[in-house]
Amino acid sequence: MLEPLIPYLNPPPLHIFGPGEIGPIPIGELSIKPFGTLVALGVYFGTEIIRRKGERFKLDSKALSSFVFYILVGGFVGGHVLDTIFYHPENVVQSPASLLRIWDGQSSFGGFTGAFLGLLYWRHKFKAPTLVYADLVASAFPLSWVFGRSGCSLAHDHPGMLSNAWFAVQYPGGARFDLGLYEMLLTIPLAVTFLFLMRRPRPPGFFLGIMCIAYAPTRFALDFLRVDQQSEFHGQADPRYGGLTPAQWGCLLLLSAGVTLAYRAARSAEKGRAWIDIAVPAWSPQNPG
Repeated sequence: MLEPLIPYLNPPPLHIFGPGEIGPIPIGELSIKPFGTLVALGVYFGTEIIRRKGERFKLDSKALSSFVFYILVGGFVGGHVLDTIFYHPENVVQSPASLLRIWDGQSSFGGFTGAFLGLLYWRHKFKAPTLVYADLVASAFPLSWVFGRSGCSLAHDHPGMLSNAWFAVQYPGGARFDLGLYEMLLTIPLAVTFLFLMRRPRPPGFFLGIMCIAYAPTRFALDFLRVDQQSEFHGQADPRYGGLTPAQWGCLLLLSAGVTLAYRAARSAEKGRAWIDIAVPAWSPQNPG
């Protein structure tokens, strides 16, 4: 019988300096952590792909850059705020200022929600269409997600239940499912497929629809393997609302959105509409038109 085969890898941060003091001024520790580095790489590669594809399909570069900025800010702010509210409500009660510590915890569906709110604010402020730009971002998102979940797989911040399955990770104290690792591995085929499909313009909503339809059931199923409150990892256990985690409730909404977007993309395809036909090349934040 096979035993757990995946080693527990947890590389230490690269120490630069600190903690200490410069004269009377105390300074904290500065280090480069694997998780943050991989997330930053994911953002970089994703935005670079978006920029290049935007140029190729003649989308307005200023509009696209502005759009990406708003959804990134919304995503990181929403990812932390909703993570704190839904996963760590006791922190909000003890210290409301914890909502402002954006670097201290993120949730994926909080990030999705924040990015969507950023999209709505961008659309309201500049009175411009969003689906074309959002779909281009979605086409590069799985690649960025692979990097982000690679960071999770090294930080081991999504521990699952104890298991002796061959694909369990050899955690100290007993092998466990590592949901960050599994999500990263399952996203690789989607990322590769999207890189192939984005070689030509697609109907607006095409990538968003596929991404939502692919991610929602995958995440819904994986969350049943999450660590429970009785585990020694109880601090990383997700709360349940009506028997489901917050992410699982989000998956139901995400799947509905994906089906709707896929239907709209199919209708656009019947009419021969694609990104390049719908973009507004004269638009920019400085001159909404």
